[in-house]
Amino acid sequence: MRLVRSCAASLLLAVLWAPLEAQSLTAEKIMKRVAANQDKAEKQRAEYIYQQRIRIATRRPNGKLLRQETTIYSVVPTSSGIEKQIKSFDGRYWRKGEYIDYHGEPRPNSDSIDGDLVKDMRDDFANEKSKDGLGRDLFPLTSDQGKDYWFKLLGEQTAAGRQAYRIGFGPRDHNEITWAGEALIDKQEFQPINVFTKLSRRIPFVVRTMLGTDLPGLGFNVQYRRFDDGVWFPVSFGTEFRLRAVFFINRQITISLENSGFQHAQVDSSIQYRQPK
Repeated sequence: MRLVRSCAASLLLAVLWAPLEAQSLTAEKIMKRVAANQDKAEKQRAEYIYQQRIRIATRRPNGKLLRQETTIYSVVPTSSGIEKQIKSFDGRYWRKGEYIDYHGEPRPNSDSIDGDLVKDMRDDFANEKSKDGLGRDLFPLTSDQGKDYWFKLLGEQTAAGRQAYRIGFGPRDHNEITWAGEALIDKQEFQPINVFTKLSRRIPFVVRTMLGTDLPGLGFNVQYRRFDDGVWFPVSFGTEFRLRAVFFINRQITISLENSGFQHAQVDSSIQYRQPK
């Protein structure tokens, strides 16, 4: 009987403690768990090879396409990050009243404004030092990044069929121009499901007026998915923003990135994800 009473008491304590623990979870505590899990997840993701597709396009403010390039990489983990090999490369650009298609290197008209923009954007947003193929400084999810941000619990909701915390974040230094936004955090595994960012504040007025430079609408949206082996991967990244620079550059830029075809680099197993149609 003592054993039965002991088990019953333990069960009752667990039932009573669970809601109390949930109520005591602040945004900071939630994000500390996320940071610890992200540090661990980065190491897990480093064991997988996958395919990455990046599409970048520049347009005039009226929507006319000026240049578009699509690059597909094979991504292989290394001891210091990842190594990318180009599997295919296609593009098109507007020149003298017509669109010209091209495939592979060398890139035609590469020294033009739009040629430089597309190449620079691809190099900047697909960072080989990251094990995820995304720039590490885009989102305050890991332990070394989170210390510079404040977090606020905005509520709870369902995301991708999973219960999630809705967390707002921004820089502790209000004068710093960096990222602010929201993250949906899986309640069970404390992993990001979706992260949306924007600039924490506008580029200073003096820069916009004296240098003619602005980035209205700059922000990012990243989606993560949990796969059957318990590993969470960033599977899609997207942004669209206006670039105004040194008075004569005025472009609408769109960037999309998709990771797919994940395979374990050391054992004969794979995880699959298909983008919804």
